[in-house]
Amino acid sequence: MRIIVCIKQVPDTEELGKVKINPATNTLKREGVSSIINPFDENAIEEALRLREKKSGEVTALSMGPPQAEEALRKTLAMGVDRAILLSDKAFAGADTLATSYVLAVAIKKIGEFDLILSGKQAIDGDTAQVGPGIAEWLNIPQLTYIRKLEVNDNKVRAERVLEDSFEVVETSLPCLVTVTKDINEPRYPSLRGLLKAKKEEIPIWGCHNLSVERKRVGADGSPTQVIKIFTPQPPGKGEIFSGEIFEVADRLIREIKKRKIV
Repeated sequence: MRIIVCIKQVPDTEELGKVKINPATNTLKREGVSSIINPFDENAIEEALRLREKKSGEVTALSMGPPQAEEALRKTLAMGVDRAILLSDKAFAGADTLATSYVLAVAIKKIGEFDLILSGKQAIDGDTAQVGPGIAEWLNIPQLTYIRKLEVNDNKVRAERVLEDSFEVVETSLPCLVTVTKDINEPRYPSLRGLLKAKKEEIPIWGCHNLSVERKRVGADGSPTQVIKIFTPQPPGKGEIFSGEIFEVADRLIREIKKRKIV
């Protein structure tokens, strides 16, 4: 099987409190905050490796980001991925989910034939869950999202898709794109041999000059989504506890609701 896993480097969830906001640009200031592979993407990597172990083949990790995103790709190599490619160019800066999915899709076309694309259901720094489906649309292939169980047999994919209060069984043909939840598996730790190998591996960096992209579709110019304002919400005020006889408490609660015009 030829599997491509799309990953993203994100701020460490344990250090999100250190991320500050630049009021002038309405962007996050991530300096001084360590980065990790998006947790959902680690599950996608693990699922790709398990499928390769069953079906044989090759797993390619693909990421778009600044040069430091190479660290995340090296971890995928340490986990067992066969090769990794970084998409990095100043022209890609400011990309929203549409522009990001476009560049990833163009890179996938450059990689060549594939059977399956995997990614996490969403990134923890944006929570849009739009990039995976966007890639599928650009490539005009089927997509299965929020998957917690995956089976691949005879050129068919059968999966359990998580809904709000249940799940559904869905099926499609290869090639397709699948986004996974954390319930699908438990990601493995990189081995010592894998870590040593990953340090030596060369990770190609593709920019605009390597890809047949339309400049108007990349970066800020290709992003119809514009962030008008970003801010830290004010913490809610302290609550008030009413005590006493239930009928008295109920009357007081009704008066307060009317007074504050809550309803």
